[in-house]
Amino acid sequence: MENGSRLYYGIKEVAEMFGINASKLRYYEKEFPTLEPKKNRSGDRVYTQADIDHLKEILELINEKGYTLPGAREYLKTRATNRRENTRYINKLQNIKSFLEKLRDGLSSPPETDETDET
Repeated sequence: MENGSRLYYGIKEVAEMFGINASKLRYYEKEFPTLEPKKNRSGDRVYTQADIDHLKEILELINEKGYTLPGAREYLKTRATNRRENTRYINKLQNIKSFLEKLRDGLSSPPETDETDET
Protein backbone atom coordinates (compact mmCIF):
# COMPACT_ATOMS: atom_id res chain seq x y z
CA MET A 1 0.00 0.00 0.00
CA GLU A 2 2.92 2.36 0.63
CA ASN A 3 4.33 3.14 -2.78
CA GLY A 4 6.61 6.15 -2.41
CA SER A 5 7.44 6.37 -6.12
CA ARG A 6 4.20 8.16 -7.09
CA LEU A 7 2.80 11.44 -5.88
CA TYR A 8 -0.81 10.99 -6.96
CA TYR A 9 -3.24 8.12 -7.38
CA GLY A 10 -6.57 8.09 -9.20
CA ILE A 11 -9.82 7.23 -7.46
CA LYS A 12 -10.05 3.84 -9.16
CA GLU A 13 -6.54 2.90 -8.02
CA VAL A 14 -7.30 3.90 -4.44
CA ALA A 15 -10.61 2.03 -4.50
CA GLU A 16 -8.77 -1.10 -5.68
CA MET A 17 -6.15 -0.70 -2.93
CA PHE A 18 -8.86 -0.94 -0.31
CA GLY A 19 -11.20 -3.31 -2.12
CA ILE A 20 -14.08 -0.84 -2.23
CA ASN A 21 -15.80 0.95 -5.07
CA ALA A 22 -15.24 4.56 -6.12
CA SER A 23 -18.71 5.64 -5.02
CA LYS A 24 -17.90 4.57 -1.47
CA LEU A 25 -14.77 6.73 -1.58
CA ARG A 26 -16.83 9.72 -2.70
CA TYR A 27 -19.30 8.98 0.10
CA TYR A 28 -16.50 8.96 2.68
CA GLU A 29 -15.32 12.33 1.35
CA LYS A 30 -18.74 13.74 2.22
CA GLU A 31 -18.83 12.05 5.62
CA PHE A 32 -15.26 12.98 6.63
CA PRO A 33 -14.40 16.60 5.86
CA THR A 34 -10.74 15.88 6.65
CA LEU A 35 -10.59 13.55 3.66
CA GLU A 36 -10.41 15.93 0.72
CA PRO A 37 -8.34 14.76 -2.24
CA LYS A 38 -7.35 17.39 -4.73
CA LYS A 39 -8.76 17.50 -8.24
CA ASN A 40 -6.67 17.74 -11.37
CA ARG A 41 -7.35 20.04 -14.33
CA SER A 42 -9.97 17.73 -15.75
CA GLY A 43 -11.76 17.53 -12.38
CA ASP A 44 -10.71 13.97 -11.51
CA ARG A 45 -9.86 13.24 -7.89
CA VAL A 46 -6.18 12.63 -7.18
CA TYR A 47 -5.11 11.15 -3.87
CA THR A 48 -1.75 11.77 -2.24
CA GLN A 49 -0.08 9.27 0.07
CA ALA A 50 -1.33 11.36 3.01
CA ASP A 51 -4.91 11.04 1.71
CA ILE A 52 -4.44 7.29 1.37
CA ASP A 53 -3.03 7.01 4.91
CA HIS A 54 -5.97 9.01 6.26
CA LEU A 55 -8.45 6.84 4.38
CA LYS A 56 -6.72 3.75 5.75
CA GLU A 57 -7.18 5.11 9.27
CA ILE A 58 -10.87 5.83 8.63
CA LEU A 59 -11.46 2.36 7.26
CA GLU A 60 -9.64 0.77 10.23
CA LEU A 61 -11.84 2.68 12.65
CA ILE A 62 -15.00 1.58 10.85
CA ASN A 63 -14.17 -1.94 9.75
CA GLU A 64 -11.75 -3.20 12.40
CA LYS A 65 -12.58 -1.21 15.51
CA GLY A 66 -16.33 -1.14 14.93
CA TYR A 67 -16.86 2.63 14.99
CA THR A 68 -19.95 4.08 13.39
CA LEU A 69 -19.40 6.88 10.90
CA PRO A 70 -20.35 9.60 13.43
CA GLY A 71 -18.21 7.85 16.05
CA ALA A 72 -15.19 7.71 13.74
CA ARG A 73 -15.68 11.39 12.81
CA GLU A 74 -15.81 12.34 16.50
CA TYR A 75 -12.76 10.22 17.30
CA LEU A 76 -10.72 11.92 14.57
CA LYS A 77 -11.97 15.37 15.59
CA THR A 78 -11.17 14.77 19.27
CA ARG A 79 -7.75 13.38 18.40
CA ALA A 80 -6.93 16.47 16.35
CA THR A 81 -8.07 18.74 19.19
CA ASN A 82 -5.99 16.77 21.69
CA ARG A 83 -2.93 17.04 19.46
CA ARG A 84 -3.29 20.82 19.24
CA GLU A 85 -3.75 21.03 23.00
CA ASN A 86 -0.72 18.80 23.63
CA THR A 87 1.37 20.96 21.29
CA ARG A 88 0.40 24.05 23.30
CA TYR A 89 1.37 22.32 26.56
CA ILE A 90 4.67 21.15 25.10
CA ASN A 91 5.51 24.70 23.99
CA LYS A 92 4.68 26.08 27.43
CA LEU A 93 6.82 23.41 29.11
CA GLN A 94 9.73 24.13 26.76
CA ASN A 95 9.52 27.83 27.66
CA ILE A 96 9.52 26.98 31.37
CA LYS A 97 12.46 24.62 30.86
CA SER A 98 14.40 27.31 29.03
CA PHE A 99 13.68 29.81 31.81
CA LEU A 100 14.76 27.35 34.50
CA GLU A 101 17.96 26.48 32.61
CA LYS A 102 18.84 30.18 32.39
CA LEU A 103 18.08 30.57 36.08
CA ARG A 104 20.24 27.54 36.91
CA ASP A 105 23.10 28.84 34.78
CA GLY A 106 22.88 32.19 36.56
CA LEU A 107 23.06 30.50 39.96
CA SER A 108 25.98 28.24 39.10
CA SER A 109 28.28 31.01 37.87
CA PRO A 110 30.54 32.43 40.60
CA PRO A 111 29.53 35.78 42.03
CA GLU A 112 31.44 38.77 40.76
CA THR A 113 33.74 40.25 43.39
CA ASP A 114 35.23 43.71 43.61
CA GLU A 115 39.00 43.24 44.00
CA THR A 116 39.53 46.81 45.21
CA ASP A 117 37.51 46.14 48.35
CA GLU A 118 39.91 44.66 50.93
CA THR A 119 38.86 44.36 54.48
